[in-house]
Formats: sequence, C-alpha cells, structure tokens
Amino acid sequence: MQLKIMPKKKRLPAGRVALILFLCQMISALEVPLDLVQPPTITQQSPKDYIIDPRENIVIQCEAKGKPPPSFSWTRNGTHFDIDKDPLVTMKPGSGTLTINIMNEGKAETYEGVYQCTARNERGAAISNNIVVRPSRSPLWTKEKLEPITLRNGQSLVLPCRPPLGLPPPIIFWMDNSFQRLPQSERVSQGLNGDLYFSNVLPEDTREDYICYARFNHTQTIQQKQPISVKVISAKPNRERPPTFLTPEGNTSNKEELRGNVLSLECIAEGLPTPVIYWIKEDGTLPTNRTFYRNFKKTLQIIQVSEADSGNYQCIAKNALGAIHHTISVTVKAAPYWILAPQNLVLSPGEDGTLICRANGNPKPRISWLSNGVPIEIAPNDPSRKIDGDTIIFSNVQERSSAVYQCNASNEYGYLLANAFVNVLAEPPRILTSANTLYQVIANRPALLDCAFFGSPLPTIEWFKGAKGSALRDDIYVLHENGTLEIPVAQKDSTGTYTCVARNKLGMAKNEVHLEIKDPTRIIKQPEYAVVQRGSTVSFECKVKHDHTLTLTITWLKDNGELPSDGRFTVDKDHLEVADVRDSDGGAYTCVANTTLDMVSASAVLSVVDVPNPPFDLELTDQLDKSVQLSWTPGDDNNSPIIEFIIEYEDAMHEAGLWHHQTKVSGMQTTAQLKLSPYVNYSFRVMAVNSLGRSLPSEPSEQYLTKAAEPDTNPTAVEGLGSEPDNLVITWKPLNGFESNGPGLQYKVSWRQKDGDDEWASVVVANVSKYIVSGTPTFVPYLIKVQALNDVGFAPEPAVVRGHSGEDLPMVAPGNVRVNVVNSTLAEVHWDPVPPKSIRGHLQGYRIYYWKAQEGSLKRNRRHIEKKILTFQDSKTHGMLPGLEPFSHYALNVRVVNGKGEGPASPDRVFNTPEGVPSAPSSLKIVNPTLDSLTLEWDPPSRPNGILTEYTLKYQPINSTHELGPLVDLKIPANKTRWTLKNLNFSTRYKFYFYAQTAAGSGSQITEEAVTTVDEGKLAMASRQVDIATQGWFIGLMCAVALLILILLIVCFIRRNKGGKYPVKEKEDAHADPEIQPMKEDDGTFGEYSDAEDHKPLKKGSRTPSDRTVKKEDSDDSLVDYGEGVNGQFNEDGSFIGQYSGKKEKEPAEGNESSEAPSPVNAMNSFV
Repeated sequence: MQLKIMPKKKRLPAGRVALILFLCQMISALEVPLDLVQPPTITQQSPKDYIIDPRENIVIQCEAKGKPPPSFSWTRNGTHFDIDKDPLVTMKPGSGTLTINIMNEGKAETYEGVYQCTARNERGAAISNNIVVRPSRSPLWTKEKLEPITLRNGQSLVLPCRPPLGLPPPIIFWMDNSFQRLPQSERVSQGLNGDLYFSNVLPEDTREDYICYARFNHTQTIQQKQPISVKVISAKPNRERPPTFLTPEGNTSNKEELRGNVLSLECIAEGLPTPVIYWIKEDGTLPTNRTFYRNFKKTLQIIQVSEADSGNYQCIAKNALGAIHHTISVTVKAAPYWILAPQNLVLSPGEDGTLICRANGNPKPRISWLSNGVPIEIAPNDPSRKIDGDTIIFSNVQERSSAVYQCNASNEYGYLLANAFVNVLAEPPRILTSANTLYQVIANRPALLDCAFFGSPLPTIEWFKGAKGSALRDDIYVLHENGTLEIPVAQKDSTGTYTCVARNKLGMAKNEVHLEIKDPTRIIKQPEYAVVQRGSTVSFECKVKHDHTLTLTITWLKDNGELPSDGRFTVDKDHLEVADVRDSDGGAYTCVANTTLDMVSASAVLSVVDVPNPPFDLELTDQLDKSVQLSWTPGDDNNSPIIEFIIEYEDAMHEAGLWHHQTKVSGMQTTAQLKLSPYVNYSFRVMAVNSLGRSLPSEPSEQYLTKAAEPDTNPTAVEGLGSEPDNLVITWKPLNGFESNGPGLQYKVSWRQKDGDDEWASVVVANVSKYIVSGTPTFVPYLIKVQALNDVGFAPEPAVVRGHSGEDLPMVAPGNVRVNVVNSTLAEVHWDPVPPKSIRGHLQGYRIYYWKAQEGSLKRNRRHIEKKILTFQDSKTHGMLPGLEPFSHYALNVRVVNGKGEGPASPDRVFNTPEGVPSAPSSLKIVNPTLDSLTLEWDPPSRPNGILTEYTLKYQPINSTHELGPLVDLKIPANKTRWTLKNLNFSTRYKFYFYAQTAAGSGSQITEEAVTTVDEGKLAMASRQVDIATQGWFIGLMCAVALLILILLIVCFIRRNKGGKYPVKEKEDAHADPEIQPMKEDDGTFGEYSDAEDHKPLKKGSRTPSDRTVKKEDSDDSLVDYGEGVNGQFNEDGSFIGQYSGKKEKEPAEGNESSEAPSPVNAMNSFV
C-alpha cells in the first residue's frame, strides 16, 4: 500500500497548529534547485522609504538569483539610470547593489529620487519595489526672542516647543540648563506635539531654564530651543474652577490612522484642582490586551489598530467642581495587505496552472499585472495564459511560457508588489534530503521524516518501513504535501528504517532515513520555594532522569538570565547553593535540563527576608502645646510585612542621648498623634517591626520644645520617720526633669502633729529629697505632705501621708515570765506584754535570750556563756524553745524590741530538761578472738542525755549461706567498758548489736561482726564427712554393703589415732574448703566467706576494719541484710522483736542438733 500526496479536510487538534504552520513554511520554501534553469528571483532589496545619512555613502541594495545568473539594471524617477556615466556610482559584481560615493564629493540631495532594480535572464525579468531615497535632515531652530512669562498662582500655562521639521521627525523632551529632565505629573505634562502643559501653576514652577530639546536619532544630533523664563507670583491662588481642555479644542475632533499602526489619542485639561482624565469608547469597550495609558492617562494608545477599532472615543476631565468631555471620531484606513500573494509556479510542458493575487485595504486596492516588468496589456502575447481579474490561468503551457509576473495592489495609502515566476521544465524526480539521515525523537512526541523532492511534472510520494518494504497505513501516519512523513505519536516500536519513493512519468527516485526513539528527560525532584534570611545559605535541588544515550546538560538560570558571576553561587551536580544571601539574590531560579532532543525546566522562587529597613523622612506637623503629629515613610520591608512601628523620644534638655518608649502603632499607619509633656525638647525616631525583628532606628526628627507649665504630679514615696528621738525625717522621690514641666523645680514640705491643733508648718526646698524637722517629741504621729512647684506654678494639692517622729529604746521589761518544759528538748515560754507607751516606738516583737548554765554559777560565768536568741514578731506573748539538750540546766530572759532597739531584760528564769535516750556508744571493738570466745571493748556514748542504767548486747551467728541464727540478748552493767563472750562456736561469724540505756529508754545502737578462730583437726574431720556425705552414689553403696562400711570406718579411726594421712587428707590439704578460711597471719583479719551455691557476698558495710573498731556512722547494717524472710525490728527499749523464717541453717559438726530455726526466746534459753 502506498501513501500519496493529497489534501485532507479534517479537524486538527489545537496542539498541532504550530506544527502545521511549520510545514506550511516548508511548503512555501520549496525552490527549484539552482542547477536547473529558472527565472530570476529578488532575494534582497532596500526598504521602500529609504532615509539615508547624508554624511555616509549611499548603498541601495538589490540581490537576485536565477539560472543562468541574472543581469541587473536600474531606473531613477521612471527613466533608465546609466551608472556608467556617473563616476560616483558603482555596482557590486554579481549583484545589483549600488554604492554612491558622496563622502569625498557630491551631495546626498543630488541623488534623491525613486529607484527601481530589474534582474533579467533568458527566462524572464524580476523587478524590485520603488525605493524612495531621501537624506535625513536635522535643521536648527529659527532664531526667536522669547519674552519672560509672568502669571499668578493657580493659572494654566502652555509652553510651546514647535520643533523644526526634520526627516525623520525628532523626539522631543524638556530639560533644564543642567540637562536634568523636568519632572512631570498629572499637573505638568508634555503633549504629543512637544508642548509643555500646566493644568495650574505653583510657585515652585518658577524658573528661567525651561528648554525644549529635539533629538534626531538618524543623525544622532540634538537641537536646543532658547530657554523660556517663567515666574509665578506667590499670591493667594486663583479661585477653584472646573476643567477646560487645553488640547484638543472644541467638543469633537477627528482622527485617522492606518491599520497596523499605533492609535494615539490625547486630551489635556486645565483646572483647579488638577483634573483627572478618563477614557471610554462609545458603543463598545476598549480592547483589553492592546490598550495602554500614557502620560498620566492623558494619552490613550491602542496598538495593532484594525478597522474594528474605528468609532467614537470620549475623554472625560473631572475635578471637584465639575466635568467636561470631548469626543474623538476615529477612522481606521488600510494600505494594501496580502490575502494571498502569488507563488512561483513550476509546470511541465502541457500542464495547466494558475497565479492568484489577492489583497485587501481601505479603500479596496486595485490589482494590476506585469510580465517581466512590463504591463501585461502591452507585453508579448502568450496564448497559454488568460487574465481573470486577480488570477492568471495557464493551460497547455510550453517552454516559451516561462516568465516572471508581477502583481501590484495599490490604493491611496500605499502599494504591494510581488514577483512570481512560471517555469516550464521537464525533469525526472530527485530527492533533495540527504541519504541515511538519522532522526532522533523523544517518545510520545511527533516525528517528522523529511523527503524534500523536486520534479516536473510534480512527483507522487510513497513511504515504506523496514527492509521488506511494508507499506505504511494512512490511519497511523500523515503524509504532507512537501513529502514529509509525520508520525503523530512516536513510540519505541516506531524505531527503524523508512524509505521515501518519488515518481513521475519521467522516472523514480528513493531515499532511506533512520528513526530512533529516546526516553524523555524528566525532572524527578524539583527545586522548592524557599524563604531565607539575609546572610544565610540556601540550596536548591534538581534531580533529572534522562535517556542514557543522550548527553545531559543542567543549567541554572536566575530570572531567566544567567547566574551572577559571583563566588557565592555554587553548582554541584544537581544542586545549586547560594551562600551569604543578599537582597539582590531574590527571584525565580530555574533548573533547565537539556539534551540534544528535548528540554525540561522547573523553577522555584527565593524570597530573601530580613528585618525592615529603617523608616525615613520623619516630619512633625500640627504642633500644639501638648500634642504633635509625626509622619514618616516606611523603609523596605525586605519581603516580610511590617507588623508595627515603635516610636521613641529623646529629651535633649534633661536626658540627652537617652531614648524612651513613646508609643507603638499598626504597621499600616505612617502617621501618629503623639501626646507631649510641657517643657521638653523632643526628638523622635521610629523603628519598624516585622516577624524577623526590629529595624535600626530612623534618623531623629527635628527637635520640638514644648512650652513650660506647672507640674502635673507631686513627688511619690513620701515618708516621715525619725532618725533620732527628737526629730522627724521627711523623704520623697523627686520628680525627674521630664516631670518638672518647667524651670525652677522646688518642693513645698509641710507637716503638723496628727493629734494636735497646730497649724501646718512648711518650708520650700530645691534639689533635695529629704528634710529634717528637729525638736520633736519622741514617737509622735505627724501628718506630712510634699508639693511640687516651678516658676509657672504649683502642682495639684498633694496627698497627706502619716509619719512618726524618732523612736527611743523601750523603758520596761516584760513581766511574769513563765516556763513550761514540754519534753527533754522543748520548752514553752509565756510573758505579759509591756504597756504601749513604754515601747516609745514601733513594736517589732519580743526577743528571748536563753543559755545552758551550771547550777550555782549563773551570775559568775554569764559573760562566758554562749547565748541563743529567738525573736517573736509583733505582740505575741508566748513562744517555743526547740532543740534543747536533755538533762540540762537552762536560764532565759525576755526583752521587748522596737525600731530603735531592745528594752531592758526581764529577770532570769531557770528550768531543767528531763532525761532523754542516750546516743550510740562512741565505738565498739572486738579483740582477742579464740576458738570459742570474743572480747568486746567500747567507749560510752558521747551524749548520755541522762544517767546510764545499763548496756544491752545482742548477737547471733551467721552461717555460710548468710542465714542468721538465734538472737542472744545480754544485759551489761553501766560501769563496764569491756566484756568477754565464751562458749561460742569455732570458726563462726557473729553479728553484734550494742546500745546504752537511761531511765528514758534505749539509745541508738552500734553494730559489729567478728569470727572465732579455726580448729585444724576438727576442720579436716568435717571436710571428710562433708565429702562423703555429698556423694549420692556412695551413700547408696554404703546402704547396700553395710558391713564393708563398718570395717572401713574402724580402719580410718585407727589410722587417725596414729597420725597418718589418707590420700583424701592430702587432697584436702591441697584444696581447702572455700567456706572455711584460716585467719590471715599478716594482719590478723579473717578472709571473706561466701555461699558456694549462691555466691552471695556480705555487704561492704559489714566488713570489719583491721583495727576491729566500728564507728557509729559506719554501723548502719540491718538484720534484713542477712538471710531470707527476715521481718523484724527493735522496739523502743532497743530489744529485738519479730521472727525468722525461711531456709534451715546448716549446723557445724559440733553444733545444735535441732533442725528448727529457734526464736529469740529459745535462743536465749539455749545460750550456754
């Protein structure tokens, strides 16, 4: 199956419009190969309206191609231009371009005119447009004397420019003598004609250098008008008036514009106040995307104007006193424009064809035909052509029918000229696309395989795929008229070799091309929007996946331009990092991933934020005595909105350099009404605050000194206290300079007795905050007030404060002092209060002095006794004395206390504390351990707290599994400091509990542990018994052969009596039982014992020091630390209560035969 070229009528998706436009360009660009005979074609020419620089040579371009190469000729102003006769004119070889040398001699004006180029060969002649050559002109302003202009404030004014006519017209602008552009606004603006319009003048418009400049771009020259002087009289402005138009005049006007140009409509009005301009289109709306306002909305511009823009446009000028309008009727005309320009026609002998020339315009253009540059009416007759208006019809053409035809469409606004040739050829097909061209296309995109061809008659095109030449189906592929094969959606299976075949009646040609489908490039991780603070570092990531056979290039752009050439920007693989971010770094950053076939991009915006820039342009207005309005201009918010403004003030008169908070206002405000105090030299500054923090302060405002006034407030913290019994010291917190409200700040201090009828006594003082009144009675209440005053007047009446004159020591001691002993460490004291008048001051409380004394030496040794003091606040008449020592003799007295000090002491009262329980014995040592005895030595308690009655000793054994044996309780006389325990078990550890007693009870206990010494003979016997007893199989054997066991025992006892050793004994000597360790010879201490089964070591605190002495603070062992199931405690008299329970204790060879764990009572009954 073959695909043939034929037009198809079907609806195209919008996404293929660009592709079709591209193919149309390819079709129109098809040309006859240059190796074939063809008529001339103009390829380059100068513009129709050609303005030249008179200071340079004139170059008029005309280039053409053809086979054979064309020759060139020129006409000037409609007649032949003989270039050979003018030595200044030369033609470029192989070209029709003229160069007129006027730089050395000659004038540009000499060569003004209309030029036309003709390119001719044996197949026809092509002609250029009519090229109008004119030299540019930049004439000077005519000399004129300009009179100064004087007018009153508020009048309107028009300063004329009237620039000289130039070619092309100049660009107009107004400047002063310093070449600075004059500022323009809604009130002052430049019109389209160059004049300067003032809707109303102000005194600041006065100047002597209003200068209009005309810039001629073609010659790069600027011409200057004479300066205009304007003086505005600063009188009361004219009365306000409604608007009137300065331009255009009247109520209506007309405007004509050509299609495609820019339509500019202007309305400038005067009035007071300055009018505002609005624009509307009657019976229509202004085009949205083509309408622009210029010159403060005084100029309306519509670009690419068309006939649809014709109509009535209305401008409205409006101010507070009224409004006027002006209607501009717009007509859009059109120079000729192409609807269908004629195209070159290649025919084979005997074929038919047409040339079509269609144009439009307003008015409608006239179409005329030329053949080889000659009007077709007088051109040689050709029987194969027929003219039908804008169409030439050719039938049965022959080689002689070849020619170049010109179509001219013209109206009063211009013309169009197009060349199109008819070339009659007989040529077999040829394919112009290079053989074996490789096309690489991204998957899922269209693939276009070229097959540029030529032949006459026009060949048909067929496409095949693969080596077997399988035909292509037209439901999948699209074949365009220029031979291109389109695969709308290329897939991986579209890869392969494609063959293009071109045929006509004269022959056939074919060409192979190759197609490869590549994976698309994708950005799998796009850069993300970032907000960073100035000075920090930001990173953007852009990860890309692409076809591995293509080369990938990743480029980073900023705002669609190159990255700044700055070392702060670092690109590393798929990352962009910006260090030390600045404000200028904000913007859009784009990652562009390029391969040779496709390109993808992703963008992210970087917002650089920071604290705001400080406000500026601080201004004070509405200055009143106690208020002022402050206004300012906010600084840049640095991309973080301003939340609030903080206003601070400085008082340059009283506290120069110290800024105080005044107020804060919303971030939307730029003004604040500030309350002021009198007699302050204010300066203000403003700080802006956003979410990142506070800006630097603005520059200070101008200073503003408020008028003086009487003080608003009086001193605070007024007090009256005497420092001596006969004075009254009045103190206060003085006013600061800001609060003084005026010069000459003083204080009027007044006082009188509260309970008397005396008049107020007063004194005026300055620069102090204290006044002393002398000769007052002791501790008398006074009424006091302190009033501020200055040179302007007094402050409001002050508040009255109560005070007292000076205190003196109390005169009377408390009476009826009583002591109640609560227990051995606590006593309660009671006393009667002293009479209030005897206190002679503010009662602060009562103070008890107490000390430990010896009976009979109370007075003699008082100076050397350490006394303790307790103070009881206010009028309390009893108190507790804690922390007393038991069994002690104490004395105390009581005194009353006021602000001056203590009064006399009451008579001493003595009392005794009862006995208490003693402290623990100071030490406990165990000395002289033997096989069955231990000796204990101790020191009495450091604090007996009474008379010792006896000592209590409790002890119990500890076996090898840490189980505790029966507890033994022993009473020892109080006069003893040494005791020996006998009949103890050998090689046994004992724990001792020892405490003293008084009549009040038992004191704290001290604990200790010790071990009796080892009997070597008994140890060996016990070891053998243990070894035999632990062999289960041996016990069974003994039961079975009882007789043999009896004989063995007899032999063993005989050997033992003789002192011999069995091998078992030798083994025991080499490996002693780890539960039984001998005493160390070097220090006399016992080695550690442990349970061989559970490996339970004794607590660290249970180890006995080498000197056998145990301090009280180290003796914190508990019976709970030993054995299992211990749940007991000591009662108040120090005796142990509770029971032992749990595992049975392992008895030594000579131990108690009982298998039950004895109770403490049984343990004492069985003690030997």
